[in-house]
Amino acid sequence: MALDPRTPVLVGTGQYTEREGGREPIDLLADAARAAAADAGTPGLLAAVRAVRVVGLLSWRYRDPGALLADRLGAQGCSTGYTGNGGNSPQTLVNRAAAQIAAGELDVALIGGAESWRTRMKLRGNGIRPEWTVQDESVPKAELVVPEVAMAAESERRIGLDRPAYVYPLFEQALRIAAGTSIAEHREHIGALWSDFSAVAAANPHAWTRRAHSADEIVTATPGNRWIAAPYTKLMNSNNMVDQAAALLLCSVETAERFGVPRDRWIFPHAGTDARDTDAVAARGALHRSPAIRIAGARALALAGAGLDEIAHVDLYSCFPSAVQVAAAELGLPLRDPARPLTVTGGLTFAGGPWNNYSTHAIAAMATVLRRAPGELGLVTANGGYLTKHAIGVYGTEPPAAGFRYEDVQAEVDREPVTAVLDSYAGHAEIESWTVVHDRAGAPETAFVAARVPGGARILARSTDSGTLHGAATDDIAGKTVAVAADGACVLT
Repeated sequence: MALDPRTPVLVGTGQYTEREGGREPIDLLADAARAAAADAGTPGLLAAVRAVRVVGLLSWRYRDPGALLADRLGAQGCSTGYTGNGGNSPQTLVNRAAAQIAAGELDVALIGGAESWRTRMKLRGNGIRPEWTVQDESVPKAELVVPEVAMAAESERRIGLDRPAYVYPLFEQALRIAAGTSIAEHREHIGALWSDFSAVAAANPHAWTRRAHSADEIVTATPGNRWIAAPYTKLMNSNNMVDQAAALLLCSVETAERFGVPRDRWIFPHAGTDARDTDAVAARGALHRSPAIRIAGARALALAGAGLDEIAHVDLYSCFPSAVQVAAAELGLPLRDPARPLTVTGGLTFAGGPWNNYSTHAIAAMATVLRRAPGELGLVTANGGYLTKHAIGVYGTEPPAAGFRYEDVQAEVDREPVTAVLDSYAGHAEIESWTVVHDRAGAPETAFVAARVPGGARILARSTDSGTLHGAATDDIAGKTVAVAADGACVLT
């Protein structure tokens, strides 16, 4: 069968890990882009790039990083785009670029991102602001092509539930309660899962931490592995203290042939989907579920014409253990199948969690895995916010029979049941999930609680009460009663 010349193909990937530090993100990204062109076997392909899409950066602000990157690479006349915060962005950008290529709207696209967060934090600690590139106001701001993930619902903001390290443990506790396991059993379970991930990172040449950790080492709090928010120690949190970059080169089959990209470099995007769960965590139907992942995952497989058993390689977004478990359950994947690990990188704790850009590394790593396994398929999930926005891609070394297919499945997700949310409430409520945030010395500092009020609405609350902190840190308080004040404070009763 003749291959449609508009078929999109991923021809080059580049990953760069800067261990010495000191360089700004755009330098790292330029190196990753050059590595992607070299990977494609055609450095000249960079000059043919007509769209540069950059994943949102946190370690430095550029007005238009895509324009700066294009200039450094010698790519003239490019359109540029930038994303808001959200780890879903890399896969969303691939989905959209592939659709544009298939539609004849684009020939060559460069997608990438970078962070020099480790360097920036070291400099900040010494009171130094780096002399990195500053684009003045004559440079127009890049078009925002993927919007920011909403992460400040009133129910969360009013109690200070303001970061992933506090929210994902709530999902973890909800997973444990739904499974009916004890706190000790569940810690053993997630320690083993994360140990498996660290073993994959140990074999990944681009991973930030290339050492396999035992389950006990991961779950045991020590001065070097302190409690963050129970049940998570530092080794169960995403590691953003990295200097890393990754880039992807996509083009049409026609362009790949014209530039002489070797056929063994081609990776075909088969299908892509996007969806989001409710912006407000408290509005989720259940804290251990994700209708968006379930629906978007099933649709991506259907668009690719593949069954789950035909997916040989998987990378689930892995900022925290709960993210992996929720995604695996919604997709129907076993958690610890040695024949099909749930990561090709080692995950954000060990391979590195460069803020929004992890999934660019995951897609690059998936391409490498698939090139070694001709004929097999891979699945990548990307997640932004608090299990909020999701993008999924299916990839393979052979062209998709029906061409690349993409769908936003939000309309179907919006039909799923949600939970009524109370931004303020005074009275008694039943604990549904909780976490305890610890200070740097390891002492319990704040408890965050998700609870159900009579009638079923959900309220989020917090406590600094010593008795409540002690109970939440040492006991299984699922189903216990808390007294909630109008300002969001609560105490165990």
